[in-house]
Amino acid sequence: MAVRIVIAEDEALIRLDLKETLEAEGYEVVGAVGRGDEAVDLVKELHPDLAILDIKMPGMDGIAAAREITSSRRAAVLILTAFSQRDLVEQARDAGAFYYLVKPFQTSDLVPAIEVALGRFADMRAMEAEVEGTKERLETQRIVGRAKGLLMDRDKMSEADAFTFIQKTAMKHRAKMRTVAQQIIDGTLPQD
Repeated sequence: MAVRIVIAEDEALIRLDLKETLEAEGYEVVGAVGRGDEAVDLVKELHPDLAILDIKMPGMDGIAAAREITSSRRAAVLILTAFSQRDLVEQARDAGAFYYLVKPFQTSDLVPAIEVALGRFADMRAMEAEVEGTKERLETQRIVGRAKGLLMDRDKMSEADAFTFIQKTAMKHRAKMRTVAQQIIDGTLPQD
């Protein structure tokens, strides 16, 4: 499946040229606008893989648009601009842009920039998912631990027996151990 891209460039001729270049390279340009605020709206609506943003645009500049797009993890962002001042590069980085390319550019520079931006975005999402999974496992361990402690105190079970009870009850009810443990804690576990 082709990589889906939204372009935000205020100069219509450059926007059209960029669209044609990207399509010739096998990318799918799903939207091309001349304003940063319109780019943010298109990204929300169309869910592209990448947003290519110029910095200087009416409505909302590319830095603010990048910040809004990346804060919600909607798409990777590549800044493509004629401005190469260090402070703008740093602002783009701080706004969450994954690559910064200065115009004029060659197609041989653009394609690797896109692929690097997409790769960095995928890595970030994978890392966030891993962190979220770790948080979930830790929370499950905490809840199961509390339920085991309750069973040990209330029903005088050993730790191993309490764990086995939670595990078997979860299998019997086709529920997650965390759900059963929470029901034990809440006193809402169905009696058989």
